[in-house]
Parts: sequence; C-alpha cells; structure tokens
Amino acid sequence: MKISKPVLILQLRPEDDTSDNEFAAIIKYGGLDTNDVQRIRIEKAGIPPLSLDSYSAIIVGGSPFDISTPEADKSPIQKKIEADFNHLFKEIISNDFPFLGACSGNGLLGAYLGTPISGQYCEPVGSARLTLTSEGKDDPLLAGFPDQISVLLGHKEACDITPRGATLLMTGSACPVQMFRLGNNVYATQFHPEGDSEGFILRIHAYKHHGYFKPHEAEGLIEAVSKEDTPYARKILKRFVERYAQ
Repeated sequence: MKISKPVLILQLRPEDDTSDNEFAAIIKYGGLDTNDVQRIRIEKAGIPPLSLDSYSAIIVGGSPFDISTPEADKSPIQKKIEADFNHLFKEIISNDFPFLGACSGNGLLGAYLGTPISGQYCEPVGSARLTLTSEGKDDPLLAGFPDQISVLLGHKEACDITPRGATLLMTGSACPVQMFRLGNNVYATQFHPEGDSEGFILRIHAYKHHGYFKPHEAEGLIEAVSKEDTPYARKILKRFVERYAQ
C-alpha cells in the first residue's frame, strides 16, 4: 500500500508492553508499515503541537483513564490529555478530518460533543455481538458486512446516547452506542477494532486490578478470549486505512 502522508497514532496506555502490543496490532491489521505512521505516546506529556496537514488520518487507541471520573479526582496528566483532545477535536471536526477513536477515543470524542459518559452501559472484558444499523450498512467502512459481527471489548463507561449530530452505525444489547460517525470522516468505536486474543490476554493481565473485572476472574476471561476471532472488526481498521491513507 502506498501511503500519501503518515497516519498519526496517538496512544494513552502507560504500560510499555500493552502500548507496544496495541501499536503492533494497529500496524498489522491496518495493513501499515512502521514507516507509514508517526507514533506518539501521550500518557506522560499530552499531545504536542501538530498540524493536520502533515497527516492523512489519526487513530487513537484505548487507555485506563475514565472520563466519568469526578474532575477533582482526575490526575493532572488526565486533565491535560482531555484538554489537548478538546483542542484537537475542534480542528478535526471543523475540517471533517479522518479520525478513528477506539474505546477511550470514543469516550473522549463523545464527551467533547456533549454526550453524557457514565457506567450505565459498561461491559465485561470479552466478545460481544453487535448489530449494524441501516445507516451502518450504507457506511463505506461497513458496507457488505453481515447484519451482526463479533467484536472484542471491555469498558467501565460509555456514551449514554448517540452524540448530537452523529450517525449511529452499530449498536449492542448491553451498550447501545458502539460505533458512530460524525460528518463523513470522523469515526468512533466503543470496541477495539485492532483487538485480538493475544492483545486482550495481555490487557487482562495488565488491568486485572483496575476495576474492569474481579481479579479472580482473569483466568476464565483469558480462556474465553483465547477462543475468539473478530475478523470483521479488524476489517474496519483496514478499510479506514485504505480509504484515507492511500
């Protein structure tokens, strides 16, 4: 694949192993090469000054941060990251710039758009069956998909409702807002399109004391996700790169 401009990958995970694994999965399933991207880990210093003109698209991964944490309890770096994203979203949305935010990226975008973020629709770590909406079936990233697909996810919070002005593309029985699009090119998923069993097993070990599940449930979750495959979810990532980075 010939890339016109680099894809910017913004990562928030503080652990080297989970961050490196997430980055490798985005590269692998996006059909990218390390020379095709610029990777910035923002969990220590936030988002540096950047110009959208330098990139073909932006991809944002997950993190252990909770947007719904009371403001007084948020760490200084979380507050900085959220403020930096609000500044970045202003530019992205005004330019309808290609963006794909997964899990934390979804919550950050939803919060910027004024949608309540809470634990009402949290989901345990594992696989879920999601349903495409009629608008989702017509979306370029999802066209030709079956009515339902399997994804890997695990989150303590989610958008309570679809953000105002956004189009709901995918929904689930336990969490209604699973994928939405703003404008033509700005996307967010509550699930992890880059997710695979190897990466989720690593995350289960890393976050077993972070409140996503009870620590004694870790081995059972590992056994369950080791049997899961989510090819259509990963195809979303591949199509996003093909559509915007070529």
